[in-house]
Amino acid sequence: MTGEPSTPSAGGAVVFRTPDGAHAKQTGGRGPFVSRVEWRHSDGGAAVWDSRRARKRGFIEVIRDGVVERIRARPARAVRLGRFNAISGISFFFGGAFFTLGAVLSALDMGSPVALDWTFLVGGFFFSTGAYAALVQEINSPHGIEDTGELTEEPWQWWSYNPHRPGWTAAFVLFCGTLAFAISLLDVFMDNLDRPQQDHLIWAPEMVGCVLFLVSGHIGIIEICHGRFRLMPSSLGWWIVSINQLGSWLFLLSGLAAFVRPATGDVVSVALINWGTALGAACFSVAGLAQLFERPDSAPVKPGAGVGPSAEPIAG
Repeated sequence: MTGEPSTPSAGGAVVFRTPDGAHAKQTGGRGPFVSRVEWRHSDGGAAVWDSRRARKRGFIEVIRDGVVERIRARPARAVRLGRFNAISGISFFFGGAFFTLGAVLSALDMGSPVALDWTFLVGGFFFSTGAYAALVQEINSPHGIEDTGELTEEPWQWWSYNPHRPGWTAAFVLFCGTLAFAISLLDVFMDNLDRPQQDHLIWAPEMVGCVLFLVSGHIGIIEICHGRFRLMPSSLGWWIVSINQLGSWLFLLSGLAAFVRPATGDVVSVALINWGTALGAACFSVAGLAQLFERPDSAPVKPGAGVGPSAEPIAG
């Protein structure tokens, strides 16, 4: 192929690098986020990059002479991406489980306050671990295709700054939300806090975390739906994002109910705090388990004619 490289971008930053001579166009996304790119090769073949599919499953699709093929990440990279996907999913499962356990024990008036605080703190550690693992997975997912037809494979990175990519932004905002929760969870161990201090040191960081969780989920919906929310019941990724967002809304309701009223010194609703937290955390546990099935395929692949050594035809 010849010609200038076509690089779909958002805000001047490259989102996905297409081969030289490809005619690319933005076909999905909203606002500054590009979540889907379709382009055509000089031989008439068409290819599609889907942000979440590339990140979670490690492949893009190519249509050539009516046959759909998958260009997949090399097995070694796919294995590593799969490991971080598993770490993320398992961590969110345990994080949600510990939060659910703590909230249920609190609702049933079982366990000492210190034991409950430690239960939530352990859950918060798992939430932060899961969010960071998801961020690392996104950073190292395929974000380009070479002229040879292979997916671009950069050296493994533990951090990068890519706010123009919806997957990165969603994962980073979620990670920041878990850190805000961590501040709140640590501050509960401080003794002799008065009502204003409880609101400033415990409630305020918790609310920041709730809002960041909702923002992350909203960006995740933009990515999976390529714009506005729509029903996609056949998509596992859609269910994961939707269940997580439901959990985020329940966390927000729980957080609002935890506000300490200055006049009385009481929270708005103890029941809403406990059951909102329990149900919201359970949503993250369920989504974490489902995430284990949305993973890259690391099995050896058969070469595809004219597409690259990692291409695999799809029957049908």
